[in-house]
Amino acid sequence: MYLARRWFKGKPHYSIRESYQDTVSQLILSRDLFDLGENPASYIIYPGGNTFYIDDSIEEHLTAKGFDFQHEEIEELFWPFVKPAIREKLEPFISRSRHHKKSKKKGGRAKNALGPVHLFDKRRMYYLRCGVLDQCRIHRLQDNLFEPLSGKSRDEIEQYFMQMESMLGEHEVKEYVYVIFDLQRFFYEKATRFQPQGLDLDKLDEFFLQEICLLQKDSTFWAGMETTESLHEYLARYAIMFFDYYFGHSSFMDDYWREFISSKRFYKPPPAKSKVSMDEASELFGRAKDELAKMSKRALTRLYRQKAKKLHPDVGGEQEIFVKLTEAYNRLLQGKK
Repeated sequence: MYLARRWFKGKPHYSIRESYQDTVSQLILSRDLFDLGENPASYIIYPGGNTFYIDDSIEEHLTAKGFDFQHEEIEELFWPFVKPAIREKLEPFISRSRHHKKSKKKGGRAKNALGPVHLFDKRRMYYLRCGVLDQCRIHRLQDNLFEPLSGKSRDEIEQYFMQMESMLGEHEVKEYVYVIFDLQRFFYEKATRFQPQGLDLDKLDEFFLQEICLLQKDSTFWAGMETTESLHEYLARYAIMFFDYYFGHSSFMDDYWREFISSKRFYKPPPAKSKVSMDEASELFGRAKDELAKMSKRALTRLYRQKAKKLHPDVGGEQEIFVKLTEAYNRLLQGKK
């Protein structure tokens, strides 16, 4: 099961859906299980203290329809809508529980269970997970990077990427679209790898429109979903991201050396000695030291991005505080490796 979000008349509308394999076509399709309306939080009940539970009507409806599910799956779907103060208290326990379930599932997973992954999905996952601008090594990546896409319908995959893309910084949005549509292959300038903002933007617009139209007509990409001649809403978001955003400013030499170092597997830069204490890190992140120490890498990265958006100099933050925040983040991240 997964939570799907669609937009109607400028407002979000949520529903619980599931991916399933059609017995006739053998394609993985999706279907609605429960309509949540505009506010899934209305189904969350707080009996008191740092606890919550989901309205019984949802489980009763799913059970009556004969759907097989675990109680924890329902809670996980509603987790983003739980009150922030309660999420903060329960996050360490929820994270450990999820890790335990994933470990058990991984141990019993059949080998080579991952089916074919569309190249467009690979590019998206590679950038969102690794932040790689030059994807020349994409065909040598291991399958486990794309494992989250296994057994999902096209609709669920798009919902998954929409959630991940919400973590992109404003300066990354257009660069992300530039990478996933592989627009650099149309240019021969050296800047294509490190400074796309230096290219002919009119030509770049033309190539983007060409590629998004080709993807719209790609039957292998849309397998299991109905399409029309109009641009699908799941692709329309990329048109908005491409034309409504600008390439962020970047240093050519900084990007060049980062790419060079990444290509040398034997290179390991010496660990920098952090000057930020744990007390300062706790103050910067607004979290207790124990909570930061227990936080998963993914949760820590999410918290860092949220703070960085508020403290970045480009949005009025102080340079010194932003540098300390980044240094504290790197220190905490090293302790989790």
